[in-house]
Amino acid sequence: MPRVIEVTDLILRDAHQSLLATRMAMQDMVPACEDLDNAGYWALEVWGGATFDACIRFLNEDPWERLRQFRKLLPKTRLMMLLRGQNLVGYRHYEDGVVERFVQKSAEHGIDVFRVFDALNDLRNLQTSIRAVKKAGKHAQGTMSYTISPVHTIPAFVEMAQRLKDMGSDSICIKDMAGLLKPQPAFDLVRGIKQKCGADTLVNVHTHATTGVTLVSLMKAVEAGCDIVDTSISSLSLGPGQNPTESFVETLEGTAFSTRLDMGRLQKVKRHFAKVRPRYREFMSNITGVETEIFKSQIPGGMISNMESQLKGQGAGDKLQEVLDEVPNVRRDCGYPPLVTPSSQIVGTQAVFNVLMGKYKTFTGEFADLMLGYYGATLGEKSPDALKKAAEHAKKPAITCRPADLLKPEWEHLRTEASTLPGWLGTDEDVLTFAMFPQVAPKFFKARHEGPKDLGRDPQLAPKAAAEKTNGNAAISNRSQTYVITLEGKEHKVTVASVS
Repeated sequence: MPRVIEVTDLILRDAHQSLLATRMAMQDMVPACEDLDNAGYWALEVWGGATFDACIRFLNEDPWERLRQFRKLLPKTRLMMLLRGQNLVGYRHYEDGVVERFVQKSAEHGIDVFRVFDALNDLRNLQTSIRAVKKAGKHAQGTMSYTISPVHTIPAFVEMAQRLKDMGSDSICIKDMAGLLKPQPAFDLVRGIKQKCGADTLVNVHTHATTGVTLVSLMKAVEAGCDIVDTSISSLSLGPGQNPTESFVETLEGTAFSTRLDMGRLQKVKRHFAKVRPRYREFMSNITGVETEIFKSQIPGGMISNMESQLKGQGAGDKLQEVLDEVPNVRRDCGYPPLVTPSSQIVGTQAVFNVLMGKYKTFTGEFADLMLGYYGATLGEKSPDALKKAAEHAKKPAITCRPADLLKPEWEHLRTEASTLPGWLGTDEDVLTFAMFPQVAPKFFKARHEGPKDLGRDPQLAPKAAAEKTNGNAAISNRSQTYVITLEGKEHKVTVASVS
């Protein structure tokens, strides 16, 4: 009998985050849910990542209500979310009490599998989340952010997997957010984890299609013993998205492996999203083919295209290659962090600053914090010169403790602040929404009664929202010689004498 490879489909979350800037309305996903629920998936990823941000910032949709709807519509299938460890779904560290409440509420409303990761692979930033998931009786998927550097070796990742298992993880995920996982390393890493952690250790491989090599990587991972792979229905796949679900199923034909998936159901889902996708053309990624340049810069494709368009808008389009060349230098100087939210934005923004204003002539507050350990520890050593300049800029010392250990209990303060906002419903869920996005939540609470906005159906809404697409990335304004970097919701304005 063929060995069954389980599949998690990302069509309801990461697929449209990667390709359509997370703008898909809930009502465009509802019609596909019956077929998805009966297709035979191990899990469906439906929540986390940028869902919260996009729902309340652009869609006027309550993310908690979205989760409750998915739970009703998908009763047979595990629901998964992506959780940024101590950052939850926000862009800062939260104290342990807030983390525990967020996990508890997410579990109550329907999440079965919590994919928990940290942008720096500092496992101290995962311990509270994993403990909370286990307390809630749910599946904790300890996750490694895959990257390539002199210090990120196969043995180092295998050791990381063992530590995640020792922390209580029910499965291990290899999270390749930029399509960097080549076929042979995929085989070696999965084989190494199985040998180190035990053959019964569930291994899930998540990757993106951006570099054009990763469907082969999934196959090599399967041959090495991988248990679960992530894919997306073909009508929302490829480019900076994931590999097509149907293609993976067909790849296994004639091999010693198979899936449980019903191709008839998959084709119905494919046709549905093929009809939906054109309505979101305003938000479609500019990356539609293969970007092997990412193997060098390691900047996710969507961020490259955004940098390019914004630099061109400043008349500095010729600086793009310099910025891409500077990214690996900045990454080396801050200890080789994996480039995933928020570290990709932080490193990319500092690279822009270095090119436009000179090497470390100025810092964003976020980059200084990254250098000084306030996001956590990196696997590599940091540049002593850059570290010294960061401390001088931030006027505070470097730390070596777990960043959350410096935080005081904040729940009651958050509740008090949220309670003063018009439209607050008095729930823990609203407090958590406010905690994640304190600048955006007040506007959402006030307008929530107006109901969801469907940007794929209302032509009056789409152009305005598309103009805001750059939020959260390294965005540069169109004002002559004044650069505005939007990072984690904060604007950093720097005036440059010349961009020539």
